[in-house]
Amino acid sequence: MGFDQYHEPPEELSAETRTFARMCASLSEESEAIGWYVQRISVEPDEIARAIMKDSLGEEYKHFSMELEFLFRRTPQWRDIARGILFKDDDIVKQGEESEEAAGG
Repeated sequence: MGFDQYHEPPEELSAETRTFARMCASLSEESEAIGWYVQRISVEPDEIARAIMKDSLGEEYKHFSMELEFLFRRTPQWRDIARGILFKDDDIVKQGEESEEAAGG
């Protein structure tokens, strides 16, 4: 089994850091799967197949969201910055800069 998600020797990393790295890798994989489903759905001519793919896409959204929340709960600064950006209608870049500054980043 490979450990491509590690950039430092795994045996030198704490169990908490290894779990964090695994969750980051899972988040990336879910994001990739979301992109694949969006592409497949956009070209699939069969209505039933498209419906199944859309259902699967919803599962990927759920998994991505759960993994992101797990990471937020373990990284207060990340969560604080995200709170200043997510689910707002204002300028995304401006909100990002302001929330990063407010979080001490």
